[in-house]
Amino acid sequence: MSPVYDCRDESQLLSGMRHARQAIGRGELVVLPTDTVYGIAADAFNARAVAGLLEAKGRGRQQPPPVLVPGVGTLRALVAEVPTAVDDLVHAFWPGGLTIVLPAQPSLSWDLGDTHGTVAVRMPAQNLTLELLEETGPLAVSSANRTGMPAAVSIDEARDMLGDSVAVYLDAGPSEWGFASTIVDATSLVGGSEPLIRVLREGTISRARLREVLGDLLEPDPETGPADGAASSAPDTAADAEAPGP
Repeated sequence: MSPVYDCRDESQLLSGMRHARQAIGRGELVVLPTDTVYGIAADAFNARAVAGLLEAKGRGRQQPPPVLVPGVGTLRALVAEVPTAVDDLVHAFWPGGLTIVLPAQPSLSWDLGDTHGTVAVRMPAQNLTLELLEETGPLAVSSANRTGMPAAVSIDEARDMLGDSVAVYLDAGPSEWGFASTIVDATSLVGGSEPLIRVLREGTISRARLREVLGDLLEPDPETGPADGAASSAPDTAADAEAPGP
């Protein structure tokens, strides 16, 4: 069976982090904690590893994984542009439970699946995972479960579902939130005809908190409908098919 390292134990933490780094470098999969739910991770720039992640979850290329980053500098390297409103969101909610979809930097050599030229990015509020990200670079990370099953909030739940498809399991105890991040689509702010931010999945960050930061740039709430007959017409994005990710 693939090893589990209890990262609350200092001696296991050092060994677990070393083995996780090595596994990522070999193109293998690692289950790691985030502040929302446990995630299954692969090197974002290793197409074979990303394909293995999708296979482990029982997903196809039409459901590409988001990317976790250690900070705003990495976000800027991965996306074509960071609009002012996205800067405001990052300042308010990162590190934390907000995933932001933006047009990807076109010069990047990677294959996350059928992303329609976009990437979903998040900086988690989990020190262990941030430390790993600093050493490995951006990781493609989806919730640590088989598709159609509940997201894992403990290492045992993740291991029961994913088994030996994962090389290393990093245990940091029960997830802080126990449910997934909020995902917003900000692609229309970059050259779009209707600059609105769409909520693709409401999770740890509520619409009300988003509206405090974005004001009228946030799409109208579903119960009120579009203002003045306006339609929400943001393009297909990496996170549209089945809002994925931890």
